[in-house]
Amino acid sequence: MSKLTIYVESILIPVILGSLIGIITSNYMDYSILQKPVLSPPGIIFPIVWTILYILMGVSYAILESNELLNKKINIIYYLQLFVNLLWSVFFFVLKWRLFSIFWILLLIVLVIIMIKEFLSKNKLSGLLQIPYLLWLLFALYLNISIYLLNR
Repeated sequence: MSKLTIYVESILIPVILGSLIGIITSNYMDYSILQKPVLSPPGIIFPIVWTILYILMGVSYAILESNELLNKKINIIYYLQLFVNLLWSVFFFVLKWRLFSIFWILLLIVLVIIMIKEFLSKNKLSGLLQIPYLLWLLFALYLNISIYLLNR
């Protein structure tokens, strides 16, 4: 497989899956009517940030794949964190499980930290490209906890 194909596929997988979840959950989004904490961004920011993060995620994975640095452990952690990531929106917006979503995002943060560690061990740039994702998840945790507390 060519390097270009690897990069295109690696980027499209998280971007398309994230977009599909966005479409599926869009009818359930209640962010605009929720009581929100200080530092809450406008709703339009989320699809922009997530698209950028999914692109970085794909590039990071493609670096490993194109350099033949993938192994079973990396594949498992990468796709597991992506699966956990995508389900958070369903729990938070569709099912309105705000408290459960806090624990779910904590699980995601742990998985992403493990993923970063694994990526860094294979390729420094690949691991560093995941840092914005981790920082955004920490911010999302703040929002999730705050929204839960403000809307009980």
